[in-house]
Amino acid sequence: MNVHFEELIAPHGARIGVATLNAEKSLNALSLPMVEALDAHLKRWAEDPAIACVLLRGAGPKAFCAGGDVVQLVQQCREAPGTVPELAKRFFADEYRLDHRIHTYPKPLICWAHGHVLGGGMGLMQGAGIRIVTPSSRLGMPEVNIGLFPDVGGSWFLARLPGRLGLFLGLTASPINARDALDLNLADRFLLDEQQDALLDGLVQINWQEQPQAQLLSLLQALEHEARSQLPEAQWLPRRARLDALLDVPDLPSAWHALLSLREDDDGLLARAAKTVAGGCPLTGHLVWEQIRRARHLSLGEVFRLEYAMALNCCRHPEFPEGVRARLIDKDHQPRWHWPDVAHIPPAAIEAHFHPAWDGTHPLADL
Repeated sequence: MNVHFEELIAPHGARIGVATLNAEKSLNALSLPMVEALDAHLKRWAEDPAIACVLLRGAGPKAFCAGGDVVQLVQQCREAPGTVPELAKRFFADEYRLDHRIHTYPKPLICWAHGHVLGGGMGLMQGAGIRIVTPSSRLGMPEVNIGLFPDVGGSWFLARLPGRLGLFLGLTASPINARDALDLNLADRFLLDEQQDALLDGLVQINWQEQPQAQLLSLLQALEHEARSQLPEAQWLPRRARLDALLDVPDLPSAWHALLSLREDDDGLLARAAKTVAGGCPLTGHLVWEQIRRARHLSLGEVFRLEYAMALNCCRHPEFPEGVRARLIDKDHQPRWHWPDVAHIPPAAIEAHFHPAWDGTHPLADL
């Protein structure tokens, strides 16, 4: 099993649940069995009155979670083009249910988000009640590279970023450091990578019977005070005004071309972002534009229902299988997009990604 569960004993019979993503070689990428095991265990801990708090973390020094394990999924897409594989229906439904459970968890749930926190890792992290980043944290939504879209609740958290930063980050897959994450309300606390043991020691010393929230806050504040001097410099808030102006455009093709214009920019961060767009999937660009526009006033459950339709339809259309082939299977990094020109993608093809790909009631109707 690639998720390890343990319970640490705290005073007066309380216990701390610790769930560790344990697939270090794949940077803790989420497989369907991992999703199912994690969801079942979190449900049991939520219902167990002795469990006072949960810590979610990833094994190894490189990553909390670098995304979903999509290779097997895409191999099934390629075997039956134009259809939705059964694995896709199950994987996305179960993953989104897990993410929704974390967003609505009834107990303190701490996510230790060190190293790479990408795609599916962001889905786990963003729902946590206490999101911890470290000097090694590199957050991001890289789906534009593989022809998918920022799912796992990306519609929810990107739409709520200031100005047009959510649109920028969704279109460019730009990395977010710990300071950025705090600035953009994508994280709550900054600790050092080597402070995880101190956090666990502190959690098991809390008396969870008396003012536990105050004690937990005091613990986090004390640890963070030791770490603040190593907080990296901000990358994205200082550039917000420029990016807001750049992306103050009426449609996605205009935004896409505005970003491409930065390829020779003196600002290295923006030039790298433009290079990503140049190799990225134009259809993903349209999906990012639409999902952010549509999600602004949706509930959390409605967001996951929206994304479920989008995810299944991405499996039916050619861009997602081709992107994964190029980036993760053959690794030639030369995706041959079905729609290479961002200005000439049929509106009907974009709209089709938001239509139901199932019969009857929405599979996530109860969220």
